[in-house]
Order: sequence, then C-alpha cells, then structure tokens
Amino acid sequence: MTDPRTTPVPDRIRTDVAHNARVWNHWLGGTDNHPVDRAVGDRVTAMYPSIGEVARADRAFLERAVRHLAGEAGIRQFLDIGTGLPSAGNTHEVARRTAPDCRVVYVDNDPTVLALARTLLAGSPQGATEYVDADVRAPERILRAAQPTLDLGRPVAVMLLGILNFVLDTDEARRIVRTLMDALPSGSHLVLTHPTLELGGEGNEAAMRFWNENATPPITARTRPEFAAFLTGLDLVDPGVVSCAHWRGEPGAAQVAQFGAVARKP
Repeated sequence: MTDPRTTPVPDRIRTDVAHNARVWNHWLGGTDNHPVDRAVGDRVTAMYPSIGEVARADRAFLERAVRHLAGEAGIRQFLDIGTGLPSAGNTHEVARRTAPDCRVVYVDNDPTVLALARTLLAGSPQGATEYVDADVRAPERILRAAQPTLDLGRPVAVMLLGILNFVLDTDEARRIVRTLMDALPSGSHLVLTHPTLELGGEGNEAAMRFWNENATPPITARTRPEFAAFLTGLDLVDPGVVSCAHWRGEPGAAQVAQFGAVARKP
C-alpha cells in the first residue's frame, strides 16, 4: 500500500480533518492515513473498543459475499459504491479468483481514495476495472458513468458496504437503493452492511457523537427494521439479515454491531 507521507496530496484533500476512508484504513492496519485520522480513530477505539473488529468483519463479509456472487450466483459485473481505500481483498481481486472475466466499477468521492485507486486498481486482459468519482447521493449519475464498463441489461451486484450510514436521511437512503435496483434486471443483487446500536452496539452511541463532532462525513446508525426496508422487494439470500460476521462466517464467530445482507432481484 502506498504511504501517504511519500504520495503527493491532491489540492482538495483535507489533512487537518479526519475522514472516514482514512480512519477505516487505520482500523484495518493500513498506512494510507494521516495523524488526525489516527488520533480520531484511536479516540473512537478507546470509547468503543470493538470498532476494529467491526472493520475487519465488514471486510471479511465483502470477501464471502463476492465469492458467493461470482461463484454460485454467476454474477460477472459488480458496482461497488463507497468502496474506500484499496486494501487486501478488493472486490475485483476476490471476484476474479473465481471468474477472471468479472467487470468491476468502483465509486467514491473521497480525493484520497481517488488519488490511490487509479494507480492500484488496474484492469486485466480478462476483465475490466474502472473508478468513478461520484457521490452515493447521485445514483443516476453513477449508473450513467458505469455504463461504459458494465452492461446494465445484464445482472449486476450493487455493493453498498458501510456507505448508507453516511446518508443521514433515511428516505433519501431508500431512494438511492430504489433508483439503483430499479435500473437493473432480474438476477441482479444488492449487498449491504450498516452499523447499528443493536447487536451489542449500544456503546457505540457516544463514539458516533464524538465522530460527528470531530470528523467527516457525519454518520448514523439504523435499526433492524430500517435496514430491512432497504431490501424491500428483493429475495434475501440465506441467512438473511444478520450481523455481518455471521453471514456465512466461521462457526462461533463473534457478533459485531454491523448488519449484513445479500439479496437478489426477482
């Protein structure tokens, strides 16, 4: 992974305010972060010690979900929105271990992510990888930008891992999901993770308040019914809505306060 101390910093990157993509990278043990990110991340960890476990469980869920989609479900196209900083086991890497011809479009609007991604997320002769600079709140623009790489007339897996929690208005978050899934054909899939104050996450409430006062973008938790509403009209893939650590995870895996689900458009 590239070290930000030796990587040129684009003009619009703020290094004086902690940002989610870089703090998440810190929790995963990466180096693509700055002192302010580490300071805020460590303070959150002190307030909510299991946050590192949440980050790792979310990443492991991604790998299991993508393996299922590229394998059993036969998906060959992925739209990964709010992907964050490149790390081990990126969507295109996991998918192509099963199907080398998978095509992947990553979407993010964080300038640090964009500065690194175009260097690190290269395509291959068998597939294609593209990166789109866009906000999750503009799903129509995302769909248009994805079309040169993805055939939206064929099934697509939409990945929204840990991103809808930054859309504070629940109605807007539902609109985003509906817009994306309405544009895709039967056989497409939706993959979601989202933090909650349930599943043992009650202690995260104070940490979220601290985050919203000291970092960007602001975050919100949601309940199980609110999370399940994003999946309305879709067929849940077993085991349904669970802690992301328990979605086809190792037996006895510790529960984390992060819902995870995969669903298929009928």
